[in-house]
Amino acid sequence: MEDAERTRSVCSDRFAKRFMDERGMRIYEPFKSETMPNISNISRCRIIDELVRNELQEDAGSYVITIGAGFDTRPYRLTGGNWVEIDEPQIIDYKNEKLPVAECPNGLTRIAIDFSAESLTAKLEQIGNDKPVVIVIEGVFMYLEPESIKDTLRQIQNLFPKHILLCDLMTSKFFERFARSVHSKLAGTGGRFTARPENPAAIFLKNAYIETTHIPMLKRATELGVLWDRARIPAPIARLLLGVFMKDLNGYAVRRFAYG
Repeated sequence: MEDAERTRSVCSDRFAKRFMDERGMRIYEPFKSETMPNISNISRCRIIDELVRNELQEDAGSYVITIGAGFDTRPYRLTGGNWVEIDEPQIIDYKNEKLPVAECPNGLTRIAIDFSAESLTAKLEQIGNDKPVVIVIEGVFMYLEPESIKDTLRQIQNLFPKHILLCDLMTSKFFERFARSVHSKLAGTGGRFTARPENPAAIFLKNAYIETTHIPMLKRATELGVLWDRARIPAPIARLLLGVFMKDLNGYAVRRFAYG
């Protein structure tokens, strides 16, 4: 919401403010001071926007399935695609109220699921696989245990023998050096990361995915000028930091995996 109000907006998500009612603003208040995590979140959104846009330029009829969609608004902001959003019933109900499907310029279906009790396969088997399929799982895997990740991947693979998976992954080193503060605040709201692996991509590679793209949030933020605009870090200093702490700073990135 705040990004959309800026002259140099990174994502231009003019729909975000619809979700930020009084309760939403109370929840957000402790996170206002988390400058770098907020920059990472905006950059993550922009990176995935760009990757999805690239897929839709290849085939505007692609299915774009967002699992754990939250308040994502890409079906309203990007051109093309047959969109499917899946999330918990209370999220879907609130989203339908604040951002009705009827307003979407693209084809959009929303599906409610109780992730703790219902099968992802049963919910998504109605979706055909006769067109290219792009799966977006944003801001989710860091909360899941390895077995839950593997189960999710198996269900997706059974449903869609050929697909692209876009997601964000965080290494243990990045978490230890840069994410502890924001995580403590997330824990206060009921969210908690699982133990971060040294190589979070390994579980995907072991399950027959091929990694084709790796874009660190802070690297893209530097390219976009966001670190100067939001944190007053000059580009030369940002590039120097990236050079010195490259391995650790690259530990939070958007990944593109191909399957099949």
